[in-house]
Amino acid sequence: MEYDKSVVNRLKRIEGQIKGVLNMIEQNKDCRDVITQLSASRSAIDRTIGLIVSMNLEQCVRENIKNGEETQELVKEAVNLLVKSR
Repeated sequence: MEYDKSVVNRLKRIEGQIKGVLNMIEQNKDCRDVITQLSASRSAIDRTIGLIVSMNLEQCVRENIKNGEETQELVKEAVNLLVKSR
């Protein structure tokens, strides 16, 4: 699968968020602030997972339709990946 540049940019932002959390911990910042930033990072990761799964599903469905193949299993697999990621 070819990944869109937006996915890479999202992951770089998440990387920056995680580095920020590490700095907060090293500076002994308040736990509420640390948890807030970790929650934001987790949400960003969840959204990125959804984006990657949807992009992959779209590409695979298009390919299967082009080849005259069924798409039901692809959809089931995509849903399972999303459920597994939670």
